[in-house]
Amino acid sequence: MIRIISVIIVYLFINSMNPIGMQKIIITDFIRFANPKIVGTAGIDLTTGQCIRPMPFLNASFCKSLNIVPGAILTGEFTPVQNPAAPHQEDMSYKNLACMGPCTSSDFKLALHAGLCDTVEHGFQIALADKQKHIPINHSIGKSIITIKIQPDKIDIVEGGYNQKKIKINFTDNSGRAFRYISITDLGFRGFAESIHMSDGLNTLNAFICSQSEVYLRLGLSSPWDNGKINGYWMQVNGLYTFPDYHHEIRSYR
Repeated sequence: MIRIISVIIVYLFINSMNPIGMQKIIITDFIRFANPKIVGTAGIDLTTGQCIRPMPFLNASFCKSLNIVPGAILTGEFTPVQNPAAPHQEDMSYKNLACMGPCTSSDFKLALHAGLCDTVEHGFQIALADKQKHIPINHSIGKSIITIKIQPDKIDIVEGGYNQKKIKINFTDNSGRAFRYISITDLGFRGFAESIHMSDGLNTLNAFICSQSEVYLRLGLSSPWDNGKINGYWMQVNGLYTFPDYHHEIRSYR
């Protein structure tokens, strides 16, 4: 009888540390907006492989106070939002958020691999025309964020074609398809790149990326946007991560 009671006590203690409904995600996307007071985030639950995008967007000061950055372990009670805007099926409401500190490098790579696709077309389940950078509004797809592994020498960080103050990315995926002038929304990466590009710093940044063994892009889709010619979900790079080394100045940039 005493043994049964002890087992029950241990069970209750363990579950009190991880209440029903609580999930733990590793932050893989830390997205910059025009409004600096908010930050977009997304992360992976390593237990299920599920991608979760907390909605509404988090307050930037809240993220700073809890040190929520890429690689941070975030816990909370997440609930699917009603009628999520396709293809943003990752959107979830939340409560009781807490940051448990940084994850290990190996766990971060596991989180990236949970959404890994071999090509952009495979990830977004679409055949793309040459130079196409958007997903049509009427295209049926069940995800808005994927991970693509890119050869380091197939990436180039460049100035915008129409606005040199904006930083873009050119890359070629494993199918050989080239994507040019894709927007970078990775808050730390874009902020750092914009701070150095006038001093020829992009060459140094590209050299660092090329020196790495592995590069992963978190490729996301924007909200519907009409550029005057096309109304669609536009591709954007939510995160750029290198292994075995990471760029300390990029990841410390807020």
